[in-house]
Amino acid sequence: MITGNKGEWSELYTLFKLLGDSQIHPGNKEIEKIEDIVFPILRIFRTENNSLFEYSIADEIVVISGNDAIVKIPVQTFKEKASLLLDSIKQNKKTTFSVPELGDFMHTINCLSLKANSKVKSDITIVIHDQRTDQQSILGFSIKSQLGSPSTLLNAGRTTNFIYQIFDPNLSSTEIDRINSLVVPRGKKTSADIKSRVKALRGRYNCKISFQKTENTTFSNNLRLIDSKLPEILAEILLEYNSGDSSNLSNIVQTIAKNNPLNFDQTNDHSYYQYKIKRLLTDTSLGMMPSKVWSGRFEATGGYLVVKDNGDVLCYHIYNRNEFEDYLFHNTKLETASSSRHKFGEIYKEDGKLFLKLNLQIRFIK
Repeated sequence: MITGNKGEWSELYTLFKLLGDSQIHPGNKEIEKIEDIVFPILRIFRTENNSLFEYSIADEIVVISGNDAIVKIPVQTFKEKASLLLDSIKQNKKTTFSVPELGDFMHTINCLSLKANSKVKSDITIVIHDQRTDQQSILGFSIKSQLGSPSTLLNAGRTTNFIYQIFDPNLSSTEIDRINSLVVPRGKKTSADIKSRVKALRGRYNCKISFQKTENTTFSNNLRLIDSKLPEILAEILLEYNSGDSSNLSNIVQTIAKNNPLNFDQTNDHSYYQYKIKRLLTDTSLGMMPSKVWSGRFEATGGYLVVKDNGDVLCYHIYNRNEFEDYLFHNTKLETASSSRHKFGEIYKEDGKLFLKLNLQIRFIK
């Protein structure tokens, strides 16, 4: 029996939903359907156990081919199975669960797993007909679901640590220990209160916290490939997040732009910070990973498919770049990952100087 969490079942739901609808609408930054634009779906490709299966749509019939076998199933059947699966996902309270009612059907259509290979950005490959250009496009999409826990856009790791130097020669060892001991309750346990530590340094102790470098040089070079000032901009965003009141990325960028810590010439109201962060979000969503050398070549060649709470599936297409970037920018936030796991958040001394590491993780807002 196949089991999975809500996000994993959402990938299979997306396949059923797209085949049942045989078309897809784009979305705007508010994650609302743009009704007057529609992309007819011609084919969908899915890999199972290193075998490629094609789901083609013609005359209300889905033809499934692969491994020298051909199966024909009415489009209406996929509509019904999508509705059944959506109800199961929304009603189930378990972390992982099975949907026994779909077992036989999944085998019939060669779905033996729920999730795409985690090493690639594309979860599903679709051939659409763009009616505006009268062309067919083969596009790889990453699936993001609102039916389960919000997914991450940029995963935390020691690779995403930013190193800052603390300038205050009068900060005593006792005061450092006091700051490092600040914690926040987490059920029966506690975890490091990174925000209180940063606020104490910048507020009570009036320390200057100055970005030095990222812990990982590959990540740093990836960022500079996207934009030469991106490490410094993200360092300022992390400081603002850890000492301010908002976690929404768009709000933080607005504050940073107002303060203009990098002293860009804003005489003509150029949106330096917003533009550069949108570049980061786009490249991250379509291929850039902190630990791998980024060539600038997109792996998810289409964009994102977003599964909404009501079951609608919307596409954010890289060809509609403005809508795609606006969606990413207005629907992401920063969050604090495990400081013990990723080794950040404590003041430490090195060569007689004081340093602090902060960590970057970006998650979608549900």
